[in-house]
Amino acid sequence: MNKAELIEVIAKEAKLSKAAAQAALDATVAAVVKAVTKGDSVSLVGFGSFSSGKRAARTGRNPQTGETIKIAAAKTVKFSAGKAFKDSVNKRK
Repeated sequence: MNKAELIEVIAKEAKLSKAAAQAALDATVAAVVKAVTKGDSVSLVGFGSFSSGKRAARTGRNPQTGETIKIAAAKTVKFSAGKAFKDSVNKRK
């Protein structure tokens, strides 16, 4: 499912216009990105949690040349699915 298909489903289920559904989805995504960028976590009960994490600097290897390279530390985004979501995927009640 891509963004356009998701907007159609939201519009149909929430009885909104496609423009209103797109605005709601864009605002939701922007709010999640803003919160996680600040270092906060976003928890949607039953769906999951978005948070940021840290990846330490490490050494790697260039697969073409075999040369050792340094990989810089980086921030990452984590998503942890909620119990209800996992149970739905696994068809448990």
